Amino acid sequence: MTDTSIALRVRGEYALFTRPEMKVERVSYDVITPSAARGVLEAIYWKPQIRWVVDRLHVLKPIRTMNIRRNEVANKISTSGLKKIMQSGSGRLGTYVDEDRQQRASIVLRNVEYVIEAHFEILDPSEHPKKHYEIVKRRAEKGQHFHQPYLGCREFACEYEWLARDEIPRCPDVLVGERDLGYMLHDIDFENDCTARFFRAEMKDGVITVPPFDGKEVRA
Repeated sequence: MTDTSIALRVRGEYALFTRPEMKVERVSYDVITPSAARGVLEAIYWKPQIRWVVDRLHVLKPIRTMNIRRNEVANKISTSGLKKIMQSGSGRLGTYVDEDRQQRASIVLRNVEYVIEAHFEILDPSEHPKKHYEIVKRRAEKGQHFHQPYLGCREFACEYEWLARDEIPRCPDVLVGERDLGYMLHDIDFENDCTARFFRAEMKDGVITVPPFDGKEVRA
């Protein structure tokens, strides 16, 4: 059976993996979340015949934060308004950024670098995994992507490179040991009302082992 596991090194000047419990200001998790890691992989290669599964997250730089202020849209288009327009066939649907802009404080990460260890599952039995593996490898090595990968928010673009499994660097000395990062967003359950699911993230020598999405460690 073909191995579908890969390792990808990503780095960026800034990152913001928003904690959902913060309702107004944006506050980042200490490290990249599995859902954000999946987003990076899907930006490089996504097909309906496969599904990415994040296995481990390696933290390669000390965790540093900074405060910034960012322009954001104050409101979002309501679903009730959208339904009324769909039923009537007419109406105003949209928002003007210049008229609805406000500044919000954010606590972001700076100078981040990670290794994402992941594998993909074949959803279509007629597909051969080796084909997809070679495409992912070629695209990552050439720096090809469907859209620019980013670290949490689109303005925080990241660089990436393909790694062999034996090329993963060790964590910095400051991260050696065990650290409880608390509950972290695992991913969104799109098949069940877009329910957020969380897991207890524990970092050991800079490595976070990500449980399966349907594992007992993951809860809504």
